[in-house]
Amino acid sequence: MKAYWKKHTLIFKNPSGTSRGILKKKSSWFLILEDDGNTRKKAIGECGLLQGLSVDDFSQYENVLNETCQRINAGNWDLEHELVHFPSIRFGLEILKKDWQAKNKFELFPSDFTKNESPIKINGLIWMGEKEFMFKQIKQKIKDGFDCIKLKIGAIDFDDEINLLKYIRKEFSEEEIELRVDANGAFAPNEALEKLSRLSELNLHSIEQPIKQGQEEAMANLCEKTPLPIALDEELIGIFQKEEKQKLLEQIKPQYIILKPSLIGGFQSSEEWINIAEKNKIAWWLTSALESNIGLNAISQWAYTLGNPMPQGLGTGQLYTNNFESPLEVQGGKIHYRQNRKWDFGKFF
Repeated sequence: MKAYWKKHTLIFKNPSGTSRGILKKKSSWFLILEDDGNTRKKAIGECGLLQGLSVDDFSQYENVLNETCQRINAGNWDLEHELVHFPSIRFGLEILKKDWQAKNKFELFPSDFTKNESPIKINGLIWMGEKEFMFKQIKQKIKDGFDCIKLKIGAIDFDDEINLLKYIRKEFSEEEIELRVDANGAFAPNEALEKLSRLSELNLHSIEQPIKQGQEEAMANLCEKTPLPIALDEELIGIFQKEEKQKLLEQIKPQYIILKPSLIGGFQSSEEWINIAEKNKIAWWLTSALESNIGLNAISQWAYTLGNPMPQGLGTGQLYTNNFESPLEVQGGKIHYRQNRKWDFGKFF
């Protein structure tokens, strides 16, 4: 067997706005394991680093990938505990292992999702931009059959965002469209509660990360007083030990947490967060972190096995011009696994 890695830069079809800036491209690194015997077996795991946000975004990243491959080639597979501080590489290794062990290629978690095309309900993602651009996206998502929409806010004038949300609510009741908003930490702590009060008048489902992570006392105060349910997202990044996870959730007491496996260390780490959250009566859902279809496939298959009926954040596979062709398809506000559609990597792998 031989382990190695390759880098692939995904190009956005349209520049996508967040409160941290405009995204035009996004790189992923892929762990690859080959059997050079007669079977020519190959497994692939995606290390979905999100630059500027992932805790393992630093200059030695590829050196760690080299060391990981060397350890695998020496016969050491059990590296997860050594990669705790490298969550995206740890997740890539988990995917690699699952793929190597899979009976059918890339069928990591066999279920009705992969076998009987039982879909997962997802939210439609609306990127930040001028009001007209955002409204055009919303109309398209509704036309495409979504009844849960997530809007990135915090980059344009707040009053414009409020007016946009008011217009949506005028056209569609909360029974027709569930609205989630994601501030990506854009609000200042001293203005957040007032903004949450204004947003709560629009019958929204929740708001993700209203203030920047790392302000536990301020976030706890917000979660206690908020008229609008708060979901922690970036707040979970960089928290590795079970005791630290428990302390954070017990201190802040959010209404929801949002789990991105590439950012928090993969399946095992995410399940630890879920168990702690449920014990503290905190609800949760999963989202992708702009991975290619390899990572999205892994997260989607795993998500189905968890049985969470809430819309998940798994609709990012259509964002890129050069994503890999896969059985995944978004249709009618749901993500499907189409058995008649094959994987196609071109000449990349």
